[in-house]
Amino acid sequence: FQDLLLLAKLRRIVRVHKIQAVIAHNYEALLVSLLAGCRPLIYHAHNAMSDELPYYFKYQRGPEYVGRWLDRTFPHKADRVIVPHRRLAGHLIVRGCDHTKVAIVPPPLDANQFAPAAIEPNALPPILYTGNLDTYQNMGLLYAAMARVRNEEPSARLIIATADDAIIPEAEKIPTRGFDALAKALASDSIVAAPRVSWSGYPIKLLNAMAAGKAIVACESAAYPLTHGHDGVIVPDNDVEAFATALLTLMRDPKRRAELGKNARQTVLTKYKPELVAEQLERILEEAIDHAKK
Repeated sequence: FQDLLLLAKLRRIVRVHKIQAVIAHNYEALLVSLLAGCRPLIYHAHNAMSDELPYYFKYQRGPEYVGRWLDRTFPHKADRVIVPHRRLAGHLIVRGCDHTKVAIVPPPLDANQFAPAAIEPNALPPILYTGNLDTYQNMGLLYAAMARVRNEEPSARLIIATADDAIIPEAEKIPTRGFDALAKALASDSIVAAPRVSWSGYPIKLLNAMAAGKAIVACESAAYPLTHGHDGVIVPDNDVEAFATALLTLMRDPKRRAELGKNARQTVLTKYKPELVAEQLERILEEAIDHAKK
């Protein structure tokens, strides 16, 4: 119902205001924009349906086939496609998108919105997870890793900062229903855990944690902003032992936490500045409009 309302509103806005181009974020917006006949149309892809859709329907093969059909059928109909990383670009190109019309633009983040957390050298820092608790976040890996961690450090704490209404017996929960709450959760010494292995998206939670100067442990399939050993620790997907070992190592080494956190913040400050991303998006938009005029 909301998509139908969006379709009606988009048609009206394009007609009344003589919009020159439309940028559609993710699949629903792409479908609505195609139905509205918007041209030129820039599709800003945030995922691959063949990767994400099966997470919502466990033990069923149908959603994977539907996801593959969606990836083959709709993205290539846009005039330009923007993706956050190279792997998604390759996925969509193989499925019909013209490689000359696909641009890789990472998400922007203003690191100055976060204050770097101070390291407490004489305390055992908690493990922190931020974000939603949807299936694709792979929380089972984190819970299993924490069980291993507590075998060696019984007092180890797991804190989950989320806006989701859920009871989490394995952890302390911090309600984070806005940016201020998230920034506060990231403002103290902790190790950020990112157990996600879904590869097609780009976890903004990693950029937030990097901007806050956190030491991070992430699985390789979704660790796009990180360079292993420089501004984070990357472990093999779903390797409980490796994930737990990385958490324990950082818990016991405040100097290493500080070094990784400092490098992580610098990475965001230099590579993810909103001004740089805005320039890339503006250039793509202008090219699409110029091409449509020819």
